[in-house]
Amino acid sequence: MRTSTSGRVGQYAALLAYLVFLAFPFLWLVSTAFKSPRELGSLHPTWIPRYPTLDNFRQAFDEQPLLRAAGNSLLAALAAAAIAVLIATPLAYVMARHRTRLAKAATGWVVVSQAFPLVLVIIPLFLVLKNLRLINSLVGLVMVYVVWALPFALWMLVGYVRAVPTELEEAAAVDGAGRLRTLVSVTAPLLAPGIVATALFAFITAWNEFFFALVLLKTADKQTLPVVLTHFIGAEGVADLGPLAAAAFLATLPSLAIFAIIQRRITGGMLTGAVKS
Repeated sequence: MRTSTSGRVGQYAALLAYLVFLAFPFLWLVSTAFKSPRELGSLHPTWIPRYPTLDNFRQAFDEQPLLRAAGNSLLAALAAAAIAVLIATPLAYVMARHRTRLAKAATGWVVVSQAFPLVLVIIPLFLVLKNLRLINSLVGLVMVYVVWALPFALWMLVGYVRAVPTELEEAAAVDGAGRLRTLVSVTAPLLAPGIVATALFAFITAWNEFFFALVLLKTADKQTLPVVLTHFIGAEGVADLGPLAAAAFLATLPSLAIFAIIQRRITGGMLTGAVKS
C-alpha cells in the first residue's frame, strides 16, 4: 500500500514538474509582453511587471502588418488541415481494413518519411512549385503544408480506424446497410475524435511553420505570421524584445483557443464511441 501511494505521489510530482517545464516559456513570454522598456533592461527581472503597459502591443502593430500576416497564416492553416483530413480519412480506412503487403509498405513509408529533414525536401519542392508557377503563392504553400502533414495525419487516422470494431460494420451489413451507408452512419461518427485531433495537428503544424514560408514567400503581402515575427530582430541580431514578445503572445492565442474549444469534443467523442458487446 505504501509502495502504491509513494509511486502515485512520484507520478504526480513528475507530472507537476513537466507542466512547470511547459508553462515557464509561455508565462515568461506573457510577462515580457507587458513590461516597459525600463523593466526589460533591468538586471533583476521579475515575474510580474511592476508597471504593466500595452505599449509593446501598440508598437508591434505599428511596426509590422500583423493582422495581414495572421490572415495569411489562418487561411493557409485552415486550408491545409481541411485538405489533409479529406485525403487522409479514406486512405486510412483502406489501409486499416485491407492489411495487404502494399498497405504495410505504405504504412512503413509514412513512418520513415517523418525522419526526412526539411532541408532535404525544400529544393525539390521549390523546383516543382516553380514549374507550376506557384512560388510566392499561398496556394503553393498550402500544397506544401498538405504534403508535409499528410503522412503523420494518415498514420494517426489508421490507428483510430483500427480501434473501431469491425463487428459494428458487419452488424450494419447484416441489417442491410451498404458500404457507403455503413461508413457514413457507423464508422464516421466513431472516427470523429480522431478526425478532429488530426485536423488540430495539421492546423497547428501549418500555423507555426516557418521554414517553408520563408523560402517560398517573397513579397511582404504574402508572408505568414512566423516570418513576420523575425522582422522584430534587427540586422545585427538584436531583438526588439517588448514588441516581439507581444506579437509572439498574440500568435499563440489561436492555437490555444482552438484547442480549448474542441478538446471537449475529442474527449466526449471518445466516451460516446464506447459500445456494449
